[in-house]
Amino acid sequence: MTYCLNTLITRDSLPLALNFYFDMKTDKNTVIGFVLLGILFIAYFTYTSRQQQALLKDRKNTEDSIARVNASKAPVTDPVAIRTDSLRRDSVGKLTAAGTFQTAANGSEQLTVVENTLIKITFTNKGGQPKRIELKKYKSGNSNVIMAGSQLDDLSYQINTSQNQSTATGSLYFTPANVTKAADGSQVITYNLSSAEGQSISHQYIVKPNDYLIDWNVILNGSDRLLTGNTLNLNWQVLSVQQQPDIKYERTQSRLCYLEDGDYDFTNTTSATTVETFEKPVTWFSVKQQFFNHTLIAKNNFASGEVTISVPEDASNFVEKAVANMKVKVPVASSATIPFQLYYGPNDFHVLSKYGMKMESIVDLGSGVFSFVKYINLYIIMPVFNFFAGFISNYGWVIALLTIFIRVVTSPLTYTSYLSGAKMKVLRPELDILKKKHGEDQQAYAMDQMKLFREAGVNPLGGCIPALLQIPIFFALYSFFNSEIALRGENFLWAKDLSSYDVIARLPFSIPFGFGDHISLFTITAVATSFLISIYNMSMTPDQGNPVMKYMPYIFPFFLLFIFNSLPSALTWYYTVSNVITLMLQFVIQNYIIDHKKILAKMDETRKKPKTKSKWQMRYDDMMESQKKVQDLKQRTINKK
Repeated sequence: MTYCLNTLITRDSLPLALNFYFDMKTDKNTVIGFVLLGILFIAYFTYTSRQQQALLKDRKNTEDSIARVNASKAPVTDPVAIRTDSLRRDSVGKLTAAGTFQTAANGSEQLTVVENTLIKITFTNKGGQPKRIELKKYKSGNSNVIMAGSQLDDLSYQINTSQNQSTATGSLYFTPANVTKAADGSQVITYNLSSAEGQSISHQYIVKPNDYLIDWNVILNGSDRLLTGNTLNLNWQVLSVQQQPDIKYERTQSRLCYLEDGDYDFTNTTSATTVETFEKPVTWFSVKQQFFNHTLIAKNNFASGEVTISVPEDASNFVEKAVANMKVKVPVASSATIPFQLYYGPNDFHVLSKYGMKMESIVDLGSGVFSFVKYINLYIIMPVFNFFAGFISNYGWVIALLTIFIRVVTSPLTYTSYLSGAKMKVLRPELDILKKKHGEDQQAYAMDQMKLFREAGVNPLGGCIPALLQIPIFFALYSFFNSEIALRGENFLWAKDLSSYDVIARLPFSIPFGFGDHISLFTITAVATSFLISIYNMSMTPDQGNPVMKYMPYIFPFFLLFIFNSLPSALTWYYTVSNVITLMLQFVIQNYIIDHKKILAKMDETRKKPKTKSKWQMRYDDMMESQKKVQDLKQRTINKK
């Protein structure tokens, strides 16, 4: 890839494209000027930011002082009396809102625990809903992953309790759970709620063996009176808790996923607040974290609704907060059964794919402008990865074998790239002669350079195009390593978790531009090997007249330092192995496979053959000739003056 970059940005090796768009001279003084200008900008913005922070601090101190003065002037009240009065008013309000369900307005919370081999669910009679879900196979720190365990989490809907009164089922106390076992091993948990006028509500949960998916049936007796307009207005609140070491990176991998009108789509939730409105039928929607998700499925579809996602402040350990208000149309009848399903579990492609409904799309194998790479993951990367993982327990070595496999498959492209580089190296002495001949006349040099390439049968893009074809593979692996839950918590060498960055040292400060407050050793090995490749490739390419372009191949590895430092160590380990293989291949191919004498002899034969110009070449020559005439005319005009 570095050789490709070097080929693309080298003015001497690609005069065609660059001279077509501009004719610019850059010297060292210009570069120094830009660097100094950048330093001035950074200093200015830093100074301005500090001034603004000082003003904000002074304003906050003033506001705090005013608040303390106002508080001292406020009348003294008895906190016990206030709390007693608040509880009394709250109790009266609940009784009024409960209407004919007054027996369920107040009560004591009773918990019921049901589990299978994968999950342990704690149900509560308050609202007749799941309160806490524990995933047995996955760890977060020293304990199992916990989902839906906060005070905010709630699953309820509005019911009419009497004339002009309504309340949410989440505030009512159902009868204690009744747990039975079905013939297939499923456990059925039932909560009931009855009114004084004969209406009743039942919440039936079915927990199947060895499954993350929970069936939830809402059974309404008197639904025509319990619901307004035969519509169940469901409210689901979810608070996603941090499960990965780096919460900032975990937030970047979180999103709202949904199946609307049969088509899968998603909404990124990186902004402070995101609102997604649905006007078409929605089968399911999911609050996705990097490796886990909360999903609510309506078997008869949601008719419409909206979901609001907000990202908490960085100081909290919450990834995102979701509040969903969805509508389900209910048949006009005195009784109705509304089937839902709940999924609390991993973003495991194979687990989600067995449920159908395109739920496996929650696993991000490629999205946005790089959505096409998901097919590379589905049909190449995942099968090969799973094959190696079938007989190798350490995923670090699985990734190494996967890297070797990819390099073997792309080896024909790699050989073509190195062969093109070898031809450029053979022509280097002749290019140096042309450079001395034309001096500062870059346009004349470019014309003779292209003529030399054409006579020798050399394509200056030959080393670039094969490398560009490998870019989709890199982005496919980026998506794969970010979403493959099998890597989560897996250690390799000094990396404690291949799904996150490795840390060899913590910094007392945070470096901007994505670097963070740590140093990743796999990032350093990836950058170091990229730098060695750049040095090697510079020796293979013609000398460059533009100093900026000359040093660009060395700047590229420096950029990688900031890009890679917070990425999963699985990706930086892959890049390291790939670079080491590249260095080995370059050495072997250049020294033991490619015969430079044969290349030179073949190029001499090509020169002797009659040449036919393509239309593109003729247009280019005409353009260059016209530009040369214009420049000669300008120069003559200047000389006359």
